[in-house]
Amino acid sequence: MTTLWDREPELRELDETLDEGGILLVEGDASAGLAARPVLLGHSMGGMVALVAAQEHGDLLGGVVAIDTPVRALTPEDQAARRRTAFGPLRVYPDRDRAIRFFRTVPAQEGEPYVLRHIAEHSLRAVEGGWSWKFDPRVFLRDGLAPDDLDIPGCRVALFRAEHGLMPAAMGEAVRDRLGRGVPVIEIPAAAHHVMIDSPLALVTGLRTLLGDWRHSRATAASEVPG
Repeated sequence: MTTLWDREPELRELDETLDEGGILLVEGDASAGLAARPVLLGHSMGGMVALVAAQEHGDLLGGVVAIDTPVRALTPEDQAARRRTAFGPLRVYPDRDRAIRFFRTVPAQEGEPYVLRHIAEHSLRAVEGGWSWKFDPRVFLRDGLAPDDLDIPGCRVALFRAEHGLMPAAMGEAVRDRLGRGVPVIEIPAAAHHVMIDSPLALVTGLRTLLGDWRHSRATAASEVPG
């Protein structure tokens, strides 16, 4: 299996912002339909980053999945940053365990402790003087993403929404109307916004099913999907 850094130089440039944007990269499979191109999975604000990547760099991607991404002017992360209740200047913690103890979700939500800790552990990076979070505060300087900002993407896209999350069914349909009717909107029953911590198995099952289909099916052009 090839790695991200074995691919086109343009893809390296794309990857520079992914770690700070809430993005998970799934390697493509050269023997399958993804043609060794990566698939981006983004949750909440990370889903916005992924959707923009689909439009601006879709030819370099095997696909994009946005998970409970509220496509509107302000996400919960934006709101918290503007109220200065979270996402302020990056703090440096003297040790990794202390940083993990301070980790919390925005908005606050209960879930599987082992999943929450796993996310916290992988949200840290070593810096001078200790440990700090990976996110880039400059992400809050950009304009919000509204449905009208979206257009037909350059790669496959799928939307996941939590039943009790921040993407209502009507919003999912509005986003699909902009991206093309071939984009599936998949609901995770009984899940809240941070679906990976309260319904991790349902989310993983849905993602595995979707990616399995993408590996063995042909992408449908927007012109081929009935309106």
